[in-house]
Amino acid sequence: MKNSFDVVIVGARIAGSALAWELGCVGYNVLLLDRAHFPSDVLSTHNFFNNSVAMLREMGVLDRLLATGTPTYRRAYIRMEDTVIDGAFPEISGETECLCIRRTHLDRILFEHTAAHPNVTALEGFRAMGLLWDGDTVIGVEGVGKDGETAAFYAKLVVGADGRRSQVRQWAGSLRKRAVPTDFASYVGYFEGFRQEGERCTEFYKMGEQLAIVFPTSDELHVVGLMFPLAWKARLDKFAREAEACFRETIEAGLAATSFPRRLRDAKLVGPIKGLHGYDNDWYEEMGRGWALTGDALAFKDPAVGQGQHDALYGARVLTKVLASHDSWEAHWGTMANEYAGELEHKMLSRFYMACHYTKNVPLSPEQTAVNRLLGSVPEATRAFLGIYNHAYEPHELESIVSDILQR
Repeated sequence: MKNSFDVVIVGARIAGSALAWELGCVGYNVLLLDRAHFPSDVLSTHNFFNNSVAMLREMGVLDRLLATGTPTYRRAYIRMEDTVIDGAFPEISGETECLCIRRTHLDRILFEHTAAHPNVTALEGFRAMGLLWDGDTVIGVEGVGKDGETAAFYAKLVVGADGRRSQVRQWAGSLRKRAVPTDFASYVGYFEGFRQEGERCTEFYKMGEQLAIVFPTSDELHVVGLMFPLAWKARLDKFAREAEACFRETIEAGLAATSFPRRLRDAKLVGPIKGLHGYDNDWYEEMGRGWALTGDALAFKDPAVGQGQHDALYGARVLTKVLASHDSWEAHWGTMANEYAGELEHKMLSRFYMACHYTKNVPLSPEQTAVNRLLGSVPEATRAFLGIYNHAYEPHELESIVSDILQR
């Protein structure tokens, strides 16, 4: 096997596989590495709103994903205290359906799809151990393969697509540009036999100090997320001892005013409850000399806004466009870094700040409650609000619509 490439990507899940595919399609020679063997699961959201489904279709992988039998949906049911917002995500890029596919299916199919590209070499079971440097410029990566042998691979660019706790980011010395810590602990479980009311949908609840979210997913399951304040120390201790019982008790108590607890009682937990005790919403320096970041390695956001998969796919396209627009990377690291950062911030930063808002345990103000009621009662406003999530509308457009409605 050769040891020199145009680009080496560390991390072969959504962000890494999408980037390798995009780079391969424009002619770059790419090495894609991951410590895991696929299929393998990972604690993560895995929802694609319909704008992201469009990107999966353009990659040529959507049909294989749908062949897993994972159901699609187009509706959102949102309840914040006594206010309900219920509607369909607006069509975008010709797509109406959203898809929440389990990572055991998603990551394997994306990896296999990308590994089949003639310009991509893909290695599972390779553990990166450090970057290779020439002065202040990264020139490669070294690590250990599944056979236990050490190896070094050289490239003009090494990309960290290795997730929220990115080692590439640490080794490269990327600086954190933005950080907002969460006030919540998050737990996730998969349930069999959960019944929804009306058309299949995603459900979101903010009741008091608790948040809950539901998606229909693969293998005839629903994935249920639960968030409550980190300050609830006794609850955290009980989760450590009796995760399922505490998960159900918390939903019974906090969401008693809804039909959600009743419907969850009849559902069977499949697999363990998994938890994340606090995390930062953070955004790191995007690129330096010989290195770049993408996906959660670059920016991790509260899962309540469901933007992680979109940003992984979109970031792959932006980085590919930036690289392809410069013949000599070595002479243009600063320019490319500015272009990459600028495009990502233009598209992603507003949703990053939405996540920072969701991640703080702040009660709904009377003004916000009034706006929520308007969003739920006027179809035009409902459509624009849901369109924020799939990028059919921008936040300033929603604000303009709400202002116009109030002035009528």
